[in-house]
Amino acid sequence: MTEHQLAQKIALVTGAGSGLGEATARRLAAAGACVTCIDLDEERARSTAVAIDASGSRAIAVGCDVGDERAVQTAVDRTLQTWNRIDIAVNCAGVDYVLGVDEMTVAQWDRVIGVNLRGPFLIAKAVFPVMKQLGGGDIVNVASTAALRAWGNASAYHASKWGLVGFSRGLGVEGRADGIRVTTIIPGGMNTHWFDRFPEQGIPLPDQGNLQDPANVADAIAYAVALPRGSVMQEMLITPLSETSWP
Repeated sequence: MTEHQLAQKIALVTGAGSGLGEATARRLAAAGACVTCIDLDEERARSTAVAIDASGSRAIAVGCDVGDERAVQTAVDRTLQTWNRIDIAVNCAGVDYVLGVDEMTVAQWDRVIGVNLRGPFLIAKAVFPVMKQLGGGDIVNVASTAALRAWGNASAYHASKWGLVGFSRGLGVEGRADGIRVTTIIPGGMNTHWFDRFPEQGIPLPDQGNLQDPANVADAIAYAVALPRGSVMQEMLITPLSETSWP
């Protein structure tokens, strides 16, 4: 993919304050897009936006809980007020509690579903009318290999990611007539801050050698949204070469 292939495109990226969201925001900006960096932690979102601006591209930061309908609409409105369009929306924000069903609270379950599944729905609902008016767009939902396999103490996470794959497939059918492409990215383990809380939950950290650079996954996302309009990357599974949870 050449630099500036996404010139004049406006992208909205959730979870842009760290990890894959940050890597994606930076990669889309490097390809020429202007980016709205959305994160629950507004300071982290701002840090990403500042780094993008320093690189010569343009970005703004918005603090937003993606599970909050009003907050999502505010973030979308801020993007439209700044750039008057949205061509790309990437749902990277995610959360998990590594607990068994008997230990997990209802509030924790609701939070995982709220961020990982309700969040992409709210973003899609808010950007769909905009993309329809523009004659097309791209929505990218980041799932996980947890949507293909199962392991213990992750029931809420599995439910959210399996649900996200199903939601994405249905959304893609709905968007076809209006040129809205929906891509599901299914990444394996990434070397991000995702595992930072594992030790405090009594879970050993994974071997860093079995994790991939989130920049690699961000490259895949950028490739998907830059495809010629006559094609769509429906789903993409991208894992570390030494992935331990696949196949």
